[in-house]
Amino acid sequence: MGQQATRVRTAGLGRVVGAEPASVCGAVLLLPGGEEVSTRRRSPMWAAAFVRSLGRRFAREGRAEGVAVHAVRYRCRGWNGSEARPAADAEWAADEIVRRYGDVPVCLVGVDMGGRAALRAGGHEAVNSVVALAPWLPEEDVAAPAEPVKQLVGRRVLIVHGTNDRCTEPELSFRLAARAKKVNREVCRFEVHSDGHRLLGHRDEVVSLAADFVRGALFGHPVSRPVEDALAAPPPIGLRMPLAAGFGRSLRR
Repeated sequence: MGQQATRVRTAGLGRVVGAEPASVCGAVLLLPGGEEVSTRRRSPMWAAAFVRSLGRRFAREGRAEGVAVHAVRYRCRGWNGSEARPAADAEWAADEIVRRYGDVPVCLVGVDMGGRAALRAGGHEAVNSVVALAPWLPEEDVAAPAEPVKQLVGRRVLIVHGTNDRCTEPELSFRLAARAKKVNREVCRFEVHSDGHRLLGHRDEVVSLAADFVRGALFGHPVSRPVEDALAAPPPIGLRMPLAAGFGRSLRR
């Protein structure tokens, strides 16, 4: 008997969240978390649940504008060093959005390791905005190149991090935001005081913030006053903006 061919894993684009719009005018790609090193495919359950809740909110609020929301299925859940698999899969997914829907703006929304993938893949020509929630970033090492930021020029960027995160270091996302702000004024970062990695304590506020930011970035809607102020403020103010309790219940435009 001949040897059975090894199946090659490929990335995938999940079904559109909610009802697919008759005319797609913008797209959101959801990038779940993962692990530093792994060949397994399925993302951690909490990260997958988080992106599902984000997807439902984006689909509901963007239905009238024609938003298509998809979750990306990675080839494997590990970043795996220089392979940076999730970032490459995010770029593939952006290509697939263009193939399916044409020249529409794309927002990458990532959680945990998906946040790093979103930031890294933000240079794709179809991407106009990036949201990174509790992003996993590498420890700074003088012997290794710094995490790139120049690919974010021309994109609107939101980073959100809990101050009590024990899984991904909040200070690293602040330092990356500070470097990105030097080459791109359209960068802001919010701190969720007393919250941890999963942002459970203020999940509603975080989802509302992300939804407000995405609608503004994709469709040109005015963003809420806190986001407007954070984008306009010089560092470090606009990169350590506190997320107010109750954000989203009564947005002030």
